[in-house]
Amino acid sequence: MTSNLPDEQRIVITGIGLTAPNGDSLPEYRQALLDGKSGVVHFETRYMGDVLAGVCNFDELRHQKKKALRRGTRAGSVAIYCSREAVADGSIDWDAVEKSKVGVYIGVTEHGNVETENEVFNISQYQYDTKFWSHHHNPRTVANNPAGEVTLNMGITGPHYTIGAACAAGNMGVIQGAQMLRLGEVDLALAGGVSESIHTFGIFASFNSEGALAHHADPTKASRPFDKNRNGIVCSEGGCIYVLERLPDALKRGAKIIAEIAGHSINSDAYDYILPHPERQAEAMRLALERAGMTANDVDLLSSHATATQLGDIQEVKAIREVFANNSRIRINNTKSYIGHTMGAAGVLELTGNLPSLEDSVVHPTINLDELDPECELPGLVANSPEKVDRVDVIMNNSFGMLGINSVLIVKRFVK
Repeated sequence: MTSNLPDEQRIVITGIGLTAPNGDSLPEYRQALLDGKSGVVHFETRYMGDVLAGVCNFDELRHQKKKALRRGTRAGSVAIYCSREAVADGSIDWDAVEKSKVGVYIGVTEHGNVETENEVFNISQYQYDTKFWSHHHNPRTVANNPAGEVTLNMGITGPHYTIGAACAAGNMGVIQGAQMLRLGEVDLALAGGVSESIHTFGIFASFNSEGALAHHADPTKASRPFDKNRNGIVCSEGGCIYVLERLPDALKRGAKIIAEIAGHSINSDAYDYILPHPERQAEAMRLALERAGMTANDVDLLSSHATATQLGDIQEVKAIREVFANNSRIRINNTKSYIGHTMGAAGVLELTGNLPSLEDSVVHPTINLDELDPECELPGLVANSPEKVDRVDVIMNNSFGMLGINSVLIVKRFVK
């Protein structure tokens, strides 16, 4: 599918770095998705004891020294690992890059809770004497920390910030990077999302209080979107960063072009703190299609947001049915069934697992779908086994968050 935009406004993905609970590179991650390999395990957390979580196992010392690890944050380490791996994947001569023209845009669900909980626990061992509070606490907890740690590690002097957008944030990091490139603010963007959420007991406790924390005797079966017996969210950590470039710059250096950003949208439900609104979600999908110059019938693969909560899954299904009622070719899947909910990283990690479909035309399934909830029935839902299709040219990625923030990102096969 060709683009109607001038070349300098066309934004392409030329490098990917990631860590997920079931893989630390795109080839490893993709193979796990095709093999039905979950990354959810038992995890011990303060006050809550044994919970189920998606835990990453990337090499923290690959791109950082021990001193930097002690001073920084888990989210910063995830962001640094993914950014460095993305640059390497994009075959970028980093020494030759003008660092003042690089922007870092990273989506987060929340940041600082982990560090604050740790410090409160630490001083509790000393009768809450605040002289034992770390002097590193402030730079660890400022909202721009994960992106800022990337700039410190990589010598980047261009703009950096995080985008706080609940669980829609991963998509929005990519959207922000694309927008800054189109505006000419930067010449290269490191964009995506990260999450360190499992290292705060509070997120588990809060979901548990809502009755929305997943449980299952087998951790690998705990995350089960659309299944009749789903019982909540599996909290997970992870990250994914893209190298984004304007098309002429990518072509000039002979870059491998993985996909092209085709369209995107962001809107708000203005409805409820937690419960999503299907009409607003449908509007977000339609707006992204309009901006991409597409119709619903152009979408080959839809990566769903569904988190395995009872009402949340049903609301998204209503929206999808409304938008894609006449698309008989579409295939729909869900990645949280493998890795749980990676929060700020979810949108971009879930999209990334589907990007190889543009080349191999294989759609990874939703796993743990033993008994489909009739209220979640969707035409084209790929369940439990991969499906080979004729062609995948266009992928839509849904990513929605608390307080009614919705983001939709559409990518397409690059055609010069």
